[in-house]
Amino acid sequence: MSSSDKPLSGINVLVTRPAHQAAFLSEGIRAAGGNPILFPVLEITDVKDLNPLLALIDRIEEFDWAIFVSPNAVNKVMPLIQAKRALLPTHLKFAVVGKGSTDSLKSFGVDRVVAPTARFDSEALLDLEELQQMSGKRVVIFRGNGGRQLLGDSLIQRGALLEYAECYHRAKPDVDASSLLEKWSQGEINAVVITSSEGLHNLFDIMGKLGQQLLKTTPIFTTHERIAGIARDLGLEKIVRTVDPGDKGLLQEMQTYF
Repeated sequence: MSSSDKPLSGINVLVTRPAHQAAFLSEGIRAAGGNPILFPVLEITDVKDLNPLLALIDRIEEFDWAIFVSPNAVNKVMPLIQAKRALLPTHLKFAVVGKGSTDSLKSFGVDRVVAPTARFDSEALLDLEELQQMSGKRVVIFRGNGGRQLLGDSLIQRGALLEYAECYHRAKPDVDASSLLEKWSQGEINAVVITSSEGLHNLFDIMGKLGQQLLKTTPIFTTHERIAGIARDLGLEKIVRTVDPGDKGLLQEMQTYF
């Protein structure tokens, strides 16, 4: 098989996604001849107290809009909703930030989803026509702990009555990076995939001084200009931002690069 059939042949790619979200990307890297090295820099766990979330789900029909910030939010919340009720309120509209969340909602039978089609971020969702006239609309945003306030703040400015529902917890994993650093020091990490700002900060912290120097000279592939900006601020030198969003864009960009 020629190298053009396996453009990532001999390339070791550090995949920093949470483990349960890395399968498609890892398979794509392998199919192109590369070797995915899984090193999750975000840990996704259940919230300690489910009661506030369950109480909100009990009155889900009060809302006009349910917005999910990530596939994690969809996968934590939809089983709880479906366990409580056979049918979703017919007037409830669904919106998401990214394609992964749209796909996750479809797996729960929700086909009509308002979502951006070009950039997958809060700004792109806020640009959509459907979210301009929000005066008096009741909105719930399902999200992890903390996170960006831009989406909620903007909807409030447009007159929405907003509630946040924390449905999972994001944390920096407690991991030993010594064996990864050893590989990296020997030139065995050829690329890094970063798909969240928080993940980039976590990776930077986990790797320490030596790892930060190695990061500076390794190609970093990301789908978001915001993450690319943070990478530049951290002093990283080889930042490749994909033209197409999502995993397909990342795979295409890596194959072109190498």
